[in-house]
Amino acid sequence: MTIPKRPRVLIIGGGFGGLFCARRLARADVEITLLDRAASHLFQPLLYQCATGKLSIGHISRPLREEFSGRANVRALLGEAIELDPDRRTVTALRPDETTFTIDYDVVVLAVGMQQSYLGNERFAEWAPGMKTLDDALEIRQRVLIAFEIAETLPPGPERASWLTFAVAGGGPTGVELAGQIREMATRTLANEFHHIDPGEARVLLFDGGQRVLKSFAPELSEKATASLRELGVEMHLGVHVTDVRRDGATVTPKNGDPSVEFSTRTVLWTAGVEAVPFARHVADVLGAATDRSGRIEVEPDLSVAGHPEVFVIGDLAGRDNLPGVAENAMQGGLHAARCIRRDLAGRPRRRYRYHDLGSAAYISHRNALLQLGPLRVAGGLGWLAWGLIHIAFLTGVKNRVSTISTWLAYIARPGRYHRAFMLGAADRPEQRYTYSNWDPDEPVHDVRAPLRTAANATASPKEEGAHVQKP
Repeated sequence: MTIPKRPRVLIIGGGFGGLFCARRLARADVEITLLDRAASHLFQPLLYQCATGKLSIGHISRPLREEFSGRANVRALLGEAIELDPDRRTVTALRPDETTFTIDYDVVVLAVGMQQSYLGNERFAEWAPGMKTLDDALEIRQRVLIAFEIAETLPPGPERASWLTFAVAGGGPTGVELAGQIREMATRTLANEFHHIDPGEARVLLFDGGQRVLKSFAPELSEKATASLRELGVEMHLGVHVTDVRRDGATVTPKNGDPSVEFSTRTVLWTAGVEAVPFARHVADVLGAATDRSGRIEVEPDLSVAGHPEVFVIGDLAGRDNLPGVAENAMQGGLHAARCIRRDLAGRPRRRYRYHDLGSAAYISHRNALLQLGPLRVAGGLGWLAWGLIHIAFLTGVKNRVSTISTWLAYIARPGRYHRAFMLGAADRPEQRYTYSNWDPDEPVHDVRAPLRTAANATASPKEEGAHVQKP
């Protein structure tokens, strides 16, 4: 492909794929624009650690402007891509104030990742937040901690029990990690902090349609994870689908045809399934590209879209060769797209993208994790140390690594959770109400019993690239 001597490269998405692509191109003779909905890079594999108070936002995110402050040819912009014009080679982006601006490109790299999928049941989202963004993590932290606080004010009985019941849909690493962390929080962190309830009585229910959790791991590691979760007190329900989620409970339907079961719970967390973001579906439509049922875009061997060599699709949005939705694929895809652009500049042919599996990891509880790297299978304390070193190695920026290493040293000595703060809004502001449920504008503002919406729910976050561990 012939491109200008100093081409304009637009990278959409500041996740792992976009970040690594921009880094590799930063020394090339190109003009780079990195567009992201939050103008920051999020280390998504540690979101659940933020949600359960182990880490702060600053430990797992970094402003893209700070990351590229020393690169004159890299421009980071805040905005959400909403329209691509392949003929004019422009992308229209939405500012937070709902005005728009246009970016010209010669080459565009689509690294927007995937978003949480409710498998056609979008209404579940009101009561079952996913785990994809910083907002999701903070909302989950808020819901989990508030559940204990409300239970403390209730007499013994079914209502209190429903607030002390936590349901997690999805038995992949994210679901397993969340379930283990909530149970650990209840039995260790909060054990001596309440007077009228015993947090250790909290039930954590894990639902999955398969016959074992962590299906992407070797069976022996899956069995160890199951044993560890049961030892923690997590109740596992396998071979089932969550078929309804509402304010006060969830319905679970066995796949074998047995009758559905109702569970009274005030906290449902959703980690089952992903799908393409709306902009990715728009791109596929305007380019005439084929997609799978989740919206992944079919790409050529070099990760470009057929008939559009100037458009790359990387990360878990790239539909080819069953590429996994993990951070390694996003990183390697970003580096590959950058190499292709550099080879175009040099007049050399592009090469085929080849993904190299760097292994999978899952955190179960303090000093207990799993690591699968080729034939290597590690679990328990050794797996926990390996898990920590791997994640710290991939953190963005030296400051993040130093801070997180210091925090980890404290964790080894004392398994505390020092980031449990959450916020509730003011009763006189509909967009920041004193509740975590969605606000119904038809309800009176003063009715604090109505389903309401908070600022945390109102603020959108970028859909980042896949995590370092295997995701559902």
